[in-house]
Amino acid sequence: MAGQTIHLTPAEHDTVSAAVAAAEASSAGEIVTIVTERSDGYADVALAWAALVAMTALTVLSLFPGFYLGLYDRVLGDWGREWTPQGIFTLAATVAILKFLGMVVLQLWQPLKFWLVPGFIKAARVRARAEACFKIGAERRTHGRTGILIYVSLAEHRAEIVADAAIAGKVSPEVWGEAMAALLQGIRADDLAAGLTGAIAKVGAVLAQHFPRAADDQNELPDRVIEV
Repeated sequence: MAGQTIHLTPAEHDTVSAAVAAAEASSAGEIVTIVTERSDGYADVALAWAALVAMTALTVLSLFPGFYLGLYDRVLGDWGREWTPQGIFTLAATVAILKFLGMVVLQLWQPLKFWLVPGFIKAARVRARAEACFKIGAERRTHGRTGILIYVSLAEHRAEIVADAAIAGKVSPEVWGEAMAALLQGIRADDLAAGLTGAIAKVGAVLAQHFPRAADDQNELPDRVIEV
């Protein structure tokens, strides 16, 4: 689709789609794969860091006012200045605003911005986005609610496997460990397509074991590999 960031070449896209079709041929489940550049913009985290830096600057200024007021006077050459309460508060507000805006600008550099996001927040956002995409892309679209989503978020270096209700009732989350290992192995080798096909094969084997395809199961998704 126009405007999408492409992570797979057309040939790789066809390879992964073929792997999904092969896995689905012997099971009642639908397998959807989503590859996204990132799962969240983390604007709230960036603002939180900016606020923390501003508050830290104010705290330091309040703890050592004489030093910083003297430094201000020396820098501007205003040795005879007598500070009024209004002047002190104006300086404090100016420092806080400049620190806040400076931190916001620094985080426009995406590597720094993502480095500053705590790992547990990344994990939670990726999981939440995966579950939201799953509800749109696979849930309730199969016989017996046996859809499954393989979700890869590149900027966070994280992946999720989300299973529908019937699968979750029969297959414990630990079973997907081999599929996740295959996926991550491909990603670490800079071969996303290989990672996806390996994970799809593992997922397909589990689905075929627990949910063999019925003769009247004609469900298909229009595109088994989605890049956003």
